[in-house]
Amino acid sequence: MKTTSILCAIAALTLAAHSASAADIVTAHRLSAQLAGEAALAAVASCAKQGYRETVVIVDTDGVRQAELRGDGAGIHTLDSANDKAYTSVTFRTDSGALAERGANSPIATLLGRLPHLLMFQGGLVIKVGDEMVGAIGAAGAPGGPLDEACAKAGIDAIRDRLK
Repeated sequence: MKTTSILCAIAALTLAAHSASAADIVTAHRLSAQLAGEAALAAVASCAKQGYRETVVIVDTDGVRQAELRGDGAGIHTLDSANDKAYTSVTFRTDSGALAERGANSPIATLLGRLPHLLMFQGGLVIKVGDEMVGAIGAAGAPGGPLDEACAKAGIDAIRDRLK
């Protein structure tokens, strides 16, 4: 009797799984490898022209690294910093500098700072196609957050015409 009940339950679950509709499937867009690589290269090159040793990381909407480029002479710590800025931006769906401003006088910022990979400092920018976020870019290595952010912006600007 018990075996029959278990088999019936398995059959019912299998039937339910096969009747999934298109509404049950989530489609997530992200940059192609080519486009992510171009953005990273453009950001690093932009900073190099200004004499900054920059690292750039691009993450998809899940916060997973999609492209990474450590510029010539960029410090090893910039790999983590660039990743964490991009991760922070994609996690909160907003630029990391804006989060830093909002959190400057908020007690919650101290708590959020304890979570792994969150870095509320300028240099992380959301990448969007229209209103849809498709990833984020993080830059680190320039002497200051505003400069990192400008390098990240240069990366997005380099591919902006193809973000449609």
